Amino acid sequence: MAELRWNPQLREWVIVASHRQERTYKPPAEYCPLCPTLPGEFPTEVPAEEYEIVVFENRFPSLSQPPPPLEVEGSALYHTALAEGVCEVVLYSSNHHSSLAQESVEHIQKLIEVWTDRYLELGQKPNIHYVLIFENKGDAVGVTLSHPHGQIYAFPFVPPILERELQAALEHQEETGQCLYCDILAEEKEDAVRIIAQNEEFMAFVPFFARYPFEVHIYAQRHVASLAQFTPEEQEGLAAVIQEVLVKYDALFGFPLPYMMVLHQAPTKGIYPHYHFHIELYPLNRTATKLKYLAGVESGAGTFITDMSPEEQAERLLSGGSIHES
Repeated sequence: MAELRWNPQLREWVIVASHRQERTYKPPAEYCPLCPTLPGEFPTEVPAEEYEIVVFENRFPSLSQPPPPLEVEGSALYHTALAEGVCEVVLYSSNHHSSLAQESVEHIQKLIEVWTDRYLELGQKPNIHYVLIFENKGDAVGVTLSHPHGQIYAFPFVPPILERELQAALEHQEETGQCLYCDILAEEKEDAVRIIAQNEEFMAFVPFFARYPFEVHIYAQRHVASLAQFTPEEQEGLAAVIQEVLVKYDALFGFPLPYMMVLHQAPTKGIYPHYHFHIELYPLNRTATKLKYLAGVESGAGTFITDMSPEEQAERLLSGGSIHES
């Protein structure tokens, strides 16, 4: 089964994809389906002995084109819709034991070029309204394959968090005549206590309103809405800042830090001059041994509680995690 079901309480779609229960779960390294296929060895998803970056359709997609037929008919209250879209896997490296933090700026720039290509191509498909590019890294965030990789979901609708961001940005522009994200960027620069990396093209900081421990946002210095508007210099600048942030993450506790990384950009249908490209990263480790769980207040009410000020989080990241853990 794969279909969309409408949540009338929150007015948002839920994807039901029961077939994903059968997806590959933490195989031994020698049977990793994302590694290259070596002569005489286990055949993988990549029929090559080596590669730089590979993109292919997920074998266990939540969304597909054409979508499967509906198995449950909706009602006036409980709407259903076809689970139409595309789910892709992006392999960062043929090295099973690598990570994005270990790759060169040049390699990460190539990845950004791949992201841009997929954003443009998937966005041109009929009924695709949002292309979400993201990475889940580490057991703490539920990763089932440890090979360095990210994913791309091409949605038939704009996901609710992005919809809220777009609406907030539009209202801010209508009220002030300014870009919301440019104003956030200016305020972070003025405060200058939460910035952890920057160059002429991008700035990374722990936001004043951080929800997750060591949450980092990466903003384009120039007002651009999507990857499609980047210059080659901006691609290189973004690659350098991503690498610097991820290296700081791994230095924080002395091990590869699990995180979620999500690219926030304009929908692929329509014009959004009020929106501003940025990346958000959400680690879950609040200490080396303790995780941030989204419990009653976060999951039930949608209000986050953080145990550490964003200013302290930024200081910890800048110092390589050497400040005493409380």
